[in-house]
Amino acid sequence: MYYVNQEQIERRLNAIPEVADGLRTVQASWDNGLIAGMVQERALHLAIEIVTDVGSYLIDGFIMRDASSYEDIIDIVHQENVFPKEIHEVLLELVKLRKPLVQEYYEWDRHALHPLSRVLPETLEQFAVAVRDYLAKEL
Repeated sequence: MYYVNQEQIERRLNAIPEVADGLRTVQASWDNGLIAGMVQERALHLAIEIVTDVGSYLIDGFIMRDASSYEDIIDIVHQENVFPKEIHEVLLELVKLRKPLVQEYYEWDRHALHPLSRVLPETLEQFAVAVRDYLAKEL
């Protein structure tokens, strides 16, 4: 029997609506300003942390192969059929932003709306549904 920390997964999935709302608000009122840019930056960062944390909990709980990178977390969870290809493509693009956001933040363009900000809210919501469906099916 697997031990999947459903409580911690759910806590992270429950953060998705606020992140999605933040991205939708920023997109709808984009003004190229610093504050909007910083809200977008933080929302993207939180989205990365949510999907990689949830992926790591799934990998550990279901004893999937070990991940070697953030991209690998997304690939492994996708290969285990937690979510479909469309979500995989967006999340893979998302996690590639971690290094620029966290390590090279001084170069991040805070005055441009990132293309992921348009599609990510819906993708995150679909991710949450897919993860919950996977857990219901597997447990």
